[in-house]
Amino acid sequence: MVRVKLSGPLKVAAGGEAELEVEAANIHQLLTRLAELHPKMKPMLERGAAVAIDGQIYRDDWFRAIPEGSEVVILPRMVGG
Repeated sequence: MVRVKLSGPLKVAAGGEAELEVEAANIHQLLTRLAELHPKMKPMLERGAAVAIDGQIYRDDWFRAIPEGSEVVILPRMVGG
């Protein structure tokens, strides 16, 4: 299980949950399962999100393994100018 921290619109889409536990071995599985568990989150994740694992930010590295006990934070895509 991976403990994931959420904030902003992702937290709202997860019903106000700031942290979730998800069964996932890599970033792709994590994002897929989050979208399945919280359908309101799916459009946000599809627009793009970065995943920080122990402070290192990954974007488009979908098969990056998530080591057990890691701190995982999902960062929604920022828009604006």
